[in-house]
Amino acid sequence: MNTPTTESLAEKILRGVGGPENIESLTHCATRLRFQLHDGEKVDQAALDALDGVMGTVPQSGDRFQIVIGGAVAGVYSDVMNLPSMSGAGTPRPQSDAEVKAEIRAKGRGRFAWLDNFFEYLSDSFRPLLGVLLGASLIIAIASMLDAFGVVDFRSADKSATWVFVDSMWRSVLYFLPIMVAYNAAKKLKIDPWVGAAVMAAVMTPNFTGMIGSKTPGVVTHTNATLGTSESVAHVFGLPMQLNDYGGQVFVPLLMVALLALVYKGLKRIFPENVQMVFVPFFSMLIMIPMTAFLIGPMGVWAGNGLGTGLSWLNGHAPLVFAIVIPMLYPFLVPLGLHWPLNALMLVNINTLGYDFIQGPMGTWNFACFGATAGVLALSIRHREKDMRQTATGALAAGLLGGISEPSLYGIHLRFKRIYPRMLVGCLVGGVIIGLLGGVNTKAFAFTSLLTIPVFNPMIKYIIAISAAFFTSMALVYFSDYRTKEERAEANAERDAAEATTRGGIPAPAAPADDRELVAVGAAATVTGASAASAASAASAGSAAVSAGPADVSAAAGEGIELAAPVAGHVVGLGEVEDPVFASRALGEGVGIEPADGRVVSPVDGELITVADTGHAFGIRTADGIEVLIHIGIDTVQMKGEGFDVRVESGQKISAGDLLAEVDLDAVRAAGHPTITLMTVLNTADMASVEPYTGQDVAAGARVVTVRR
Repeated sequence: MNTPTTESLAEKILRGVGGPENIESLTHCATRLRFQLHDGEKVDQAALDALDGVMGTVPQSGDRFQIVIGGAVAGVYSDVMNLPSMSGAGTPRPQSDAEVKAEIRAKGRGRFAWLDNFFEYLSDSFRPLLGVLLGASLIIAIASMLDAFGVVDFRSADKSATWVFVDSMWRSVLYFLPIMVAYNAAKKLKIDPWVGAAVMAAVMTPNFTGMIGSKTPGVVTHTNATLGTSESVAHVFGLPMQLNDYGGQVFVPLLMVALLALVYKGLKRIFPENVQMVFVPFFSMLIMIPMTAFLIGPMGVWAGNGLGTGLSWLNGHAPLVFAIVIPMLYPFLVPLGLHWPLNALMLVNINTLGYDFIQGPMGTWNFACFGATAGVLALSIRHREKDMRQTATGALAAGLLGGISEPSLYGIHLRFKRIYPRMLVGCLVGGVIIGLLGGVNTKAFAFTSLLTIPVFNPMIKYIIAISAAFFTSMALVYFSDYRTKEERAEANAERDAAEATTRGGIPAPAAPADDRELVAVGAAATVTGASAASAASAASAGSAAVSAGPADVSAAAGEGIELAAPVAGHVVGLGEVEDPVFASRALGEGVGIEPADGRVVSPVDGELITVADTGHAFGIRTADGIEVLIHIGIDTVQMKGEGFDVRVESGQKISAGDLLAEVDLDAVRAAGHPTITLMTVLNTADMASVEPYTGQDVAAGARVVTVRR
């Protein structure tokens, strides 16, 4: 007999994207698996989002699909690629005649997939370099810290050979970045990446750069006495060629590879397949190296310098506006991968101006992001949310130590809509401080983390700004919560039920008094430890009351207070309800009623303490202090009020039988939710007994629960 094996995360992901036969290609970046699929409709997004180890999913146009993993993405990618079933994956699927025609029609309709493709090209040219860029930035940070403590003069012109060598360790990445970008860009456009790298390398060789300012015959150097700059022009084959040092330039390889792709693919159509290996690279280099040296290179330098000059003008003439715009823009650019062009401008600034003024304001966005994550972490500790605590801890570590915001964004912030507005306030506060204090510059490209603080100047201004951004976001998220009241109460109730199950039916210790809510907008409430304990014991007491029936109730102590049925229908015990929170009695003893119609009335006289915005839950407190929850359907909060016509409002005095809401039960069923209406006594622990009467068909207003104090 074979023992079944546990399915791995890689296998679950593969199944979720429609199987290996649905995968055209798979790559990964710092945090995400990036699928190009044959059919995006085959993805089971809900199943993927529910997987442990998956922070979130991002569908994109053109059957592209991203799965956010976090720091473990490389290992998961390797696991997926090494699955036996992936041996036949990654090949384009033949298109039918109808599909080809549909694709042509789609292009003719002017869809914006081209814009998506453009930014994908930019992003994928940089994403694989994230690791080495981060490594270089940390080397710079360490050297800057040593400089700050007086160990070495980091900017001295006559440093020892040791520190010249240390400089080469990070300059290798930034100087040869154009070759790396060219390689990635060519790979993205599905041409030989080494041809792209070779073309870019040709204008970065010592032979080429050595002509700048030299006495080489045919090279003329002009000096601008006013600006103190010089420009060299070489006459090659009788044509003037502007000479530039392309180290660190990123616009040049992006422009060059875009044209190289057209040339390369055109040559592949011209030459027979058996000679393509020789002649396609040969003619590509023969055409593109001169094209890059004479035309694309100078154009790329001009474009990059122009954009940098424009931003420099804004920074110089309206520094407050600039310092606010940058951190307020980044939270929307990063999730879409559109921030890389701005990152490229940072490199241009460093190469042309000797410093960059974008990274300082950008740092306030990063720390506002990390502050929001810290607020979530503090709340997860307070509310004993194990999974969120683990997610937030990892995301905060990646941010504060590595300057990487994606784990925070995809793992937390984009999942809870309340976080972004609070995080933007932190961005605004940090940006205003940077602007008012006169800006912050840096002479190095650095990921904005705690470790890279020393590379910013003036450092004290930067520390003040990022601290304000961090703690503003953290405080706003912590004190107003990243969940709505209904989500918080529901999450706490699920936690209590899970803890009760783990402890064998004994609920968790008491929560702080300020965590206790009568009923949250959304249908659930937390109870104190004493209430939870009594609720657990009430389960058995309730069961006994059900079996005893109304005839035996008179034996119970105290005068009974009757709760009427809020809807007409068949009464069942909470133990028969599908929702584990209600079934565990974490929200108190009560009944469930399978409704015969959608008319919901008040079961008691009292005051409406809470009325859910979505209309699916009501909290009532009687003059005797009995707290009653009425919850219409299960998970109906997801309907966002559709099908619920609420007739009352919070704070209103009501009488038994008053209409609370009319519900379209067919709409609830169509949305896939059970229609059962639940009524519980939230403060069951404060009562002598709560006695439900089940197994009967009742009209609205009939007795279904007796409460004895």
